[in-house]
Parts: sequence; structure tokens; C-alpha cells
Amino acid sequence: MKLNATILTGFLGAGKTTLLNRLLSERHGERIAVIVNEYGEVGIDGKLVVETVDNVVELNNGCICCTVRDDLIGALRGLLASDRLFARIVIETSGLADPAPVIQSFMLDEVLSQRVQLDAIVTVVDARYVEQQLTQDEAVEQISFADLILLNKTDLVVDADLLRTESRVQQLNPLARIIKTQSCAIPIDEVLDLGAFDLKNILSIDPSILEDHEHEHDQSIACVAIRETQPLDPAAFNPWLNRLIQARGADILRMKGIVNFAGEARRYVFHGVHMTLEGRPGKPWMRDPRLTEIVFIGRDLDEAELRRGLGACVLPAVALVI
Repeated sequence: MKLNATILTGFLGAGKTTLLNRLLSERHGERIAVIVNEYGEVGIDGKLVVETVDNVVELNNGCICCTVRDDLIGALRGLLASDRLFARIVIETSGLADPAPVIQSFMLDEVLSQRVQLDAIVTVVDARYVEQQLTQDEAVEQISFADLILLNKTDLVVDADLLRTESRVQQLNPLARIIKTQSCAIPIDEVLDLGAFDLKNILSIDPSILEDHEHEHDQSIACVAIRETQPLDPAAFNPWLNRLIQARGADILRMKGIVNFAGEARRYVFHGVHMTLEGRPGKPWMRDPRLTEIVFIGRDLDEAELRRGLGACVLPAVALVI
């Protein structure tokens, strides 16, 4: 009997990790193998996945639709050949991934095609920013290939805009079921074991999907990943981040991080999309070293400027002694 695999996709900041955590929490008695892919070399999402340390595989520093696609196939083959026990596979793609090559991996790889069947492509859509995001080919493709679309963050838009957005998404993919959500709150039985993937539909969208082809990203979009080993001063960090958003928010497609504030027993977790920013205390630090790890994805980012800005938030050594 084949294992079911679900692909969670969606543009940067739509809420994929939130959905994944809901899935894992609600199905906490079921062993699930999770593959998390991030665009940058610093992996944040893998650290935010709840209570699944043994069965989480991180694929960083590239999208599984292109630069680390072979790593995806290798990771899946490794899971299938291991002695780990799991009932299903869930893949969370990066926000810049084209789903087509990921689907292709399951169809063309001999081992995967024999052992795994795609259950559904689930796409999370940011109801607030989707119109801006649809200027990117990846956002269009993620919606077009979906079997199920979660129109998420509906609480952040007015009814008229939401109706227009839903109509736009439906035009892009009239075959997919659309469910409106807030914080991806949805019964997980409506996400798993759908039996919705249909290769005929996929071929109607992309007749060449079973042919080998490369995916190219917008060259103006880049990732800046920063690690800082020294504790940060929240009185400096929060104003800096807010100034950054005001100045460059339109060009910042996604930001996320785990921050080590001086004197705090818990990690501080933040994430944002364009001008929207949310932060909160996270889980306690379990062990040293306590690292601040931040990822910015956007257009024409100035890495040196970002590093200088974060560096200015490091708590002076004299303050640490006091």
C-alpha cells in the first residue's frame, strides 16, 4: 500500500507553517514525516515546527523546484529506506517554489512512484497581499496547480475586497475547492486524505510537466540570512525593525526570525510580509549557544545595510557585565 503525500505550498508569508503546525498538533498521535524547504541558507521554519524533531528533514539554501530538487528526491528516498515509522509524508515548499517540478519528482522517480502517491496539492493564499503577489509567476503557478486553496488571513481584509480576491483566485483555478480561513484554522480532515490529485488536470495546466525543465526565479529577488551570536537589546531592535519596514516594506516579501534578547529566558519569534509585522515570545531556550537567526527575502536588498542595522542592536559588552 502506498503512502499518501501532501504538498503544502503558497507564496511567502501566506501561513504554510501555521497550517503544518495545526496538522501536527491535531494529528499528534500519528507519525508524520515532514520535509521543510526554505529559500535561504538559515532555516527558521524547521525550528518552528512543533514536536516533530525525529521526523523533520530541512532542505535549505534553495527551492526544491530547482537548486535542491535532487535533495528532495534523496530525502524522500532516505525516509523510505530508513527504519523510521511514519504514516504519511507532508512537504512544505518554500514560498518561491514552482509546484510543477515537485510534482514531477513523484511521477518520474522510480522509487517514489512505486512507494508514494500524491494525495493533494494544498495552497495557502494570503488574502491581504495576493493581488501584489500575483505579479510573480510562482504565486500564479501555486494557485493554478492546487487541489485545495486556503484563502487565509480573511480577517485582515474587508468583505468587498475578499469577494473580489476570491473571484480572482477562482478564475485562476476553477477546479480547486476554496476555503476561507483565519490563521489556517480548518479541520485537518479537510486537508488530508482527499484523494484529490489528478494527473490529467495537471497535464491540462502544464502539458510538459513530465519533461525535464529548469525553473528560473526573478533575479531581483534575493535572500539575506543573518546570524548573530551576541544578545540583542530589544530597545534598539524593535525600533530598527519598524524603521526598516517603513522604509523598505514594499520590497520585503518575507521576513522571519528567532531573536535572542538579553536577559530573556524565551526566544522571541517574529515574522512579517511587506508592511505587516507580528512578534511574540516563543519557546524557552533549551541550550546554548543562543543564536539570533533572521531571514529577509525581497527585491534589491542591501545586505551590508541589513547587517549594520542588526549589528547596532547588539547589547554593548559593558551592559552585559552590569
